[in-house]
Amino acid sequence: MSRYRPPAPPKSPYITQQGFEVLQAEEKVLWSKRRVVVAALSAAAAEGDRSENAEYIYRKKELRGLDWRIHYLQKRLPNLQVISEKPGNLEQVFFSATLTLEDDTGKETTYRIVGPDEIDHQTHYISMDSPVARALFKKQLDDEVSVTTPAGRITYVITDISYE
Repeated sequence: MSRYRPPAPPKSPYITQQGFEVLQAEEKVLWSKRRVVVAALSAAAAEGDRSENAEYIYRKKELRGLDWRIHYLQKRLPNLQVISEKPGNLEQVFFSATLTLEDDTGKETTYRIVGPDEIDHQTHYISMDSPVARALFKKQLDDEVSVTTPAGRITYVITDISYE
């Protein structure tokens, strides 16, 4: 069995203003944290034998993770398109909509459709690239939407649409 994995499809370049500011703040924090890690790595390297120095090995690994995330943010942030305007038709589902959905059992769920780079900041955020969001786009209040998920087919009714 090979270890090859095909590249992931490109993410959508859209983001809300709040999400963009969070990513910019994260980049600033990572740069300041990197300075601390580099100083600790330098101190650990000065202790001598690096092959059995757990502190040195740990700090190298930590620095590698920080550098990877900083590199990702530096490449991604300039390519993002901040969407801060509300859509023309507030009765339809578009990017940055906050929705209340009711499933077959009557359970209500609230989602906000955002860009793929900001879904980990809030629990009720879903990516615009997700199957649920794709099925919801351009639907209106009281529309019934059927979505195929890993758990099976789910039918939702849109009970509320709002934009912040």
